[in-house]
Amino acid sequence: MTKKSGSNRDKPSKTTRKTTQAKATTAQRTTTERRTLLGTLIGIIVLIAAFVANQLGISLTPAPTLTAAPTRVPPTVTVTPLPATVAPPTAVAGLATPFDPSGLQMTQGFTAQKGFWQVFFTAPTGSRDRATYTGGIDVHLARAIARTQRTLDIAAFEFNNALLTAAVLDAHRRGVTVRMVTDNVHGVNDDDTTIGQFIQAGIPVVDDNRSALMHNKFMILDGAQVWTGSWNFTVNDTYRNNNNALALRSRRLVDMYQTEFNQMFEGRRFGTRKTPGMGGSFIQDGVRVQVYFSPRDLVLQNLIGTLNAAQKNIRFMNFSFTDFDTAKAIMDRAAAGVAVQGIWETTGSETQASELRTLFCAGLDVRQDGNPFVLHHKVFIVDDRTVISGSFNISSNATNSNDENLIILDDPDLAAHYIAEFERRWAEARVPGRITCQ
Repeated sequence: MTKKSGSNRDKPSKTTRKTTQAKATTAQRTTTERRTLLGTLIGIIVLIAAFVANQLGISLTPAPTLTAAPTRVPPTVTVTPLPATVAPPTAVAGLATPFDPSGLQMTQGFTAQKGFWQVFFTAPTGSRDRATYTGGIDVHLARAIARTQRTLDIAAFEFNNALLTAAVLDAHRRGVTVRMVTDNVHGVNDDDTTIGQFIQAGIPVVDDNRSALMHNKFMILDGAQVWTGSWNFTVNDTYRNNNNALALRSRRLVDMYQTEFNQMFEGRRFGTRKTPGMGGSFIQDGVRVQVYFSPRDLVLQNLIGTLNAAQKNIRFMNFSFTDFDTAKAIMDRAAAGVAVQGIWETTGSETQASELRTLFCAGLDVRQDGNPFVLHHKVFIVDDRTVISGSFNISSNATNSNDENLIILDDPDLAAHYIAEFERRWAEARVPGRITCQ
């Protein structure tokens, strides 16, 4: 956080300021007159030179202007070389950052792509040995950052992944305009954050400076591609926790996320100070896409509206699920014959605030996750075709105070990959054993 300077001990007197201003005005007029005369003389000389050159057939094309490279503070991270990449694919019309053709190569995780989207899932092994933390989502995002040419905007709740840190610093050194917004506690002031290295390198960082959370986890690359999902840009979220990420190439989507980012970075507006209605609905390549930003958009209402439309099934995986209205919507659909399966992160799922007990005691098929670390998804899959993802936990804080994003995509092909992830998590999940129903 930036400290404000409020000292007036060196402030000049009113009389001194007036005298100084008068002198400055006179000097400025004299300087202006001299510059005007000099400019006139130079103009005459240029005209004469051009006439002579034209008569002699000489070209007077000026030499290019050389701009000194800006001084950079050397970063303190060790730059890990990125895996070799193949030749870039043909760019989609109007997009500067096409998907990496090697993007389907993922040694620790799962990924797929179609049209304008690419999806990633982590695959935690339960290992605490960091030497085994390779080949995850971070490699693919680092590659995308390496291909970025002009701008990189980052909204990060947390940031400490070394590979991504090196990629961002390298982009900054290459002349890419990098900007960042983050949470004050979990971002810039966290014990193991690498955000301080960005600040040291001269990258502008804005934190929310409030008790509520700037909980987004998204990046905008070259104004052409958005990465979003439940995945924080950290070691734990990449290699220990269950997460998902979406890379999306869509101008409409970029515009929405860019407006949200600019409100926080340029306007310093977070939470309820932001302008409502920045999200919305549109069609991209035949796929209906909805985007909402809390707390000013009606995020929870739109999520519940999607659940209320379920006709066949609802599956969900949630780190935190404490909202009763959402639980009631699910129970109502179950009563109407819709099949329900749900997985809670074990941490906190047995607290009084959690809705695990509500659904479990209503007889619904719900479980607690089996990851020794954390299931961090915020995912619903409806009728085998509609995917709900983003940073939005099903809680009052996410609804009313945190900065969050939620995205809804109606694409059966995308849903199939989220269902596969759900089945992987379901296989290792457990039926709650310590909940009693009265």
